Order: sequence, then structure tokens, then C-alpha cells
Amino acid sequence: MANFLLVHGAWHGAWCWQRVVPGLMGAGHRVHAVTLTGVGERAHLLSPGIHLETHITDVMAAMDAEEMDDVVLVVHSYAGMLGTAVADRRPERLRHLVYLDAVLPKPGESWSSTHASATRNARIAAAQADPLHAFPAPDPSVFGLSDADHAWVQRRQTPHPGGPYSQVLDFDPQRVASVPRTFINCTTPPLGTIDVSRLRMVDPKFWDGAWLPGSQVLEMHTGHDPMVSDPDGLVQRLLSLL
Repeated sequence: MANFLLVHGAWHGAWCWQRVVPGLMGAGHRVHAVTLTGVGERAHLLSPGIHLETHITDVMAAMDAEEMDDVVLVVHSYAGMLGTAVADRRPERLRHLVYLDAVLPKPGESWSSTHASATRNARIAAAQADPLHAFPAPDPSVFGLSDADHAWVQRRQTPHPGGPYSQVLDFDPQRVASVPRTFINCTTPPLGTIDVSRLRMVDPKFWDGAWLPGSQVLEMHTGHDPMVSDPDGLVQRLLSLL
């Protein structure tokens, strides 16, 4: 039995894993999906005081509350920042770290550091203009979703706290590299804001060479939200890591 801890990306919540959880549990594994402060069913907690550290604490608190060790930590999109932090602070608790089309930061970078200046400026301006310091969700079509999947995600998305966007993450890349890591690359269509991370995952100099040892890359011919558009395919790839 493995312990899967699933962490969603921006504008989402634990709800986005609904189609993945039964497959993992049906294979005999324990599964817990986290909702970060200020989004999903915790959107009522949205405030200007939410920071990157708030969300890192959300993930570590879930591990503690659920008494999880030997964890397969699956982090989607923005949550790559959080998975990297947890692997730095608690590598002994992790069995595998899965970056699901997720941000791969360098030490001292923010989430916004991996984005083009136009995207970065637009999101910062939107957060500054919002009383709760949040920026709105994009149309789900950018995630490669259409029809019923598009409508389902559009109904469920919530604005994302702006604080974590520009706050930098410091970590020891050698400690993170001590955890087995997989990057799942979603290619059809690729999401532009993941392009920098997509290039880094195959760069032998990334983290001064610390990324590649113990890591692998898998591919899915889906958009950015395979937990919605191809949950069975995602379950198969996750189970292949055990």
C-alpha cells in the first residue's frame, strides 16, 4: 500500500482529483487530496494574508494530520513550488515526488519567475486591483478542456491568492534531489506557462546537475488537467511508479 497525497494547482481544489481517487484506492492505496487555503471549498478563507508559506504549511499539515509517511506526493502546476519545499524540509517522509505538469523552481525563484513578463505583469496587476489580493481563473480551454469537462472546471474554479505568486522559495537542491522524482509532461496541448519547467526537466545543468539523477520523465497526450480529461491514464502512470 502506498500513501498518495494529491495537491492541486492554481484556481483548483481537492475536487479536481475526484476522478483519480477511486482508481488509486481501488488498487489498494491510501489517498488524501489537499485543498489549499483560499480556494475550492476553502475559498471563504481568501485574504491578502495568504502567502507561499501558508500553502506549504497546508501540505505539511495534511501529512501530519493524516499520519502519512512513505508518501507519493503528486503536485500539479503551481503546487510544484510546494512539493519542492516539502521535499527540501521533509525528504525522509517522501517515497516519490511527482511533478504533474508542474513548476520546477530554482532556489531563490518565485512562481512568477517562470512566466513571461506579460503574464507576470497581468497577474500582479489583477491581484493588486482586487480587495482580497487574488487573480481570476482563466477559461478552462487553456487546459485543453472542452464540453462537459470545460463546464465542470469552470463552475468549480475560484480566484487564486496573489501572495504566493511573487514570493521566492529558498531550498537545498541536493536535499530535493535525494527524493525520487518524476515529471509528467502534458503535451496536447502544452500549457505555455509550464514551458520553462518543461525545458528544465531535460536540462542536465538544472540545479547544477542535481535534477537528473534519480529522476524520470513520463508523457501524457492530454492538456494541463489530465486528472480531469484522462483520469485512468493518470492513474496508470502513477501506479507505474510504485
